[in-house]
Amino acid sequence: MGNQGILIAFVVFMVIFALASPKFLSLDNLQSVVRSSAILGVMALGVTFVVISGNLDLSVGSMMSFSTIVVLDLHDKLGPSLAIPTMYLMTLGLGGTIGFLVGYLRLNSLIVTLGMLSAIHGLTLTYSGGKNMDIDDKAGTWFSFFGQGEILGLPVPIILFVALAAFLGVLLAKTPFGRKVYAVGGNSTAASFSGIPRARTVFTCYLISAFCVATAGLIQASRSMGSQNTVGQGLELEVLAAVILGGASLLGGSGTVLKTVIGVLILGFIQNGLLLIGWPFYIQYVITWIIIILAVWLDISVKRGKFWATI
Repeated sequence: MGNQGILIAFVVFMVIFALASPKFLSLDNLQSVVRSSAILGVMALGVTFVVISGNLDLSVGSMMSFSTIVVLDLHDKLGPSLAIPTMYLMTLGLGGTIGFLVGYLRLNSLIVTLGMLSAIHGLTLTYSGGKNMDIDDKAGTWFSFFGQGEILGLPVPIILFVALAAFLGVLLAKTPFGRKVYAVGGNSTAASFSGIPRARTVFTCYLISAFCVATAGLIQASRSMGSQNTVGQGLELEVLAAVILGGASLLGGSGTVLKTVIGVLILGFIQNGLLLIGWPFYIQYVITWIIIILAVWLDISVKRGKFWATI
């Protein structure tokens, strides 16, 4: 019922925006929305695994800033062929640290990732010396391919988003590991008694999230060929909103990759529609907050079987 309500609201928004702006449903605008949503979407794919496992990851925004700054800096020092894998390894190290603290030490994921949000931001500022990063020779490198290139007329960011969504969707829905993720998120105690390695499963979910964040950082760096050291600031809330909009429960144990993709597109089209009808960009933050509250309310309401709490 909750997911249907969200989808109905999305259709209503789409109709309103289409009537308000003739450009809204144009092919160029639709492709532009999907392309601009690719970075958020790639990050949301990884966080989907974390949320389904019964945990949270509020560090993805700061981690994306870190991966973007690192790959831009290493590009001029090592070249793109070495900079990209090095950045992935460093980002996976951060994800592994979170996974170890939450999975093996059983620390609260909200507290750990909230602390890591600040710690990684500080690490990024320390690494960059507080300065923004730019590639010196923008015209003489193939690095722009990941953010600006096209294959058969399709933007590479969209291809990466779709390919990663397809792979992770199969991983979550069709493999033993995916079933372990659902089991751990649904009832971690019962999963442990059933022989499912809870700690290792949670640890792996955070590695998947870190890999997705590194991919998002690569797309961002490649698209802009330069970046501020706060480029990912605030994205963690949008990512969480997209995942919850897609039907993943904050209580764990439910959600799919496909529905997360739908949640990402809902946010992307609503934000695009607001801009096309002339609303200022900062109103998006208010709308995002309203969407988060609505999504969480519907999620909890469906779980307890009623929409209004009674005393």
